[in-house]
Amino acid sequence: MQCDKRIPVLLDTDIGSDIDDALCLSYLLKHPQCELLGITTVSGEPEKRAMLADAVCRAAGRTGIPIHSGKGDPLVVKQRQPIAQQAEVLGKWKHQEHFPSNTAIDFLRGTIRSRPGEITLLTIGPLTNIALLFQIDPEIPSLLKSLVMMAGVFHWPNEHVMYPAEWNVLLDPHAASIVYRTEGLPNLSIGLDVTTKCQLPAKVCREKIRGGVLDLVADAAEVWFRQREIITFHDPLAATALFAPHLMEYRDGAVEIELKSDLLSGMTIWSPRAQEKRNRIAVGVDPDGFFEEYFGIVKK
Repeated sequence: MQCDKRIPVLLDTDIGSDIDDALCLSYLLKHPQCELLGITTVSGEPEKRAMLADAVCRAAGRTGIPIHSGKGDPLVVKQRQPIAQQAEVLGKWKHQEHFPSNTAIDFLRGTIRSRPGEITLLTIGPLTNIALLFQIDPEIPSLLKSLVMMAGVFHWPNEHVMYPAEWNVLLDPHAASIVYRTEGLPNLSIGLDVTTKCQLPAKVCREKIRGGVLDLVADAAEVWFRQREIITFHDPLAATALFAPHLMEYRDGAVEIELKSDLLSGMTIWSPRAQEKRNRIAVGVDPDGFFEEYFGIVKK
């Protein structure tokens, strides 16, 4: 069952590394109930990531959506994602060629303050921008309707997940710790436990990811396929939590981020029996229902 009203959304993304960010943005741009208020970028080469986001918007026939470049480096740890590999496709697609540096946090702050209690913040990259936003303006969490994150792994090992740290958290564990410890903020994490059940091999992706905005995504996907011959729909699944929440099952508890151990840095420690249940996670998913939802929207 679809939502019957438009949902104001801000997207924070590291588009340009894994292809799922572009797939997620395509879904938001095409969804009739998504009021996309703006896009902010994070991680290495954030200006190039902003160019990619703009190119995707233009390919979808959407202009005028504010796009702001954010923080390029994590708060404390060494940068693990210094470049936006998929920026190499920009030569083939129209895009804005200049974005000022570090305007994302001011934009997020101003937009959230302009619509208190209305906006859902969707994060599909490391949480650097968001942690800084919360530190600069501690009132912001109370002004959000909710925070939805593609982040974490909460039950491991399993057939898909053998390592205790998910990439977005691993890239900036100190930022993740700040965000997860924030009180009074309705938040939901879509982690590897469920996203890894939503995968398609390259052959199927090359057949299904085509037409309209997906033509650009297909170009960028070929850069991704040099690394692996599969796409996991991590970020699009997180986006469906806003518009088709029935596709997943959820549980409340508390999340802590491991910061002391070099070996386990970024591990998301899940406590379902915690006295203070400040975090919600996804614990189950209907993969067939997800793909029906996703391609039903982006192919319209």
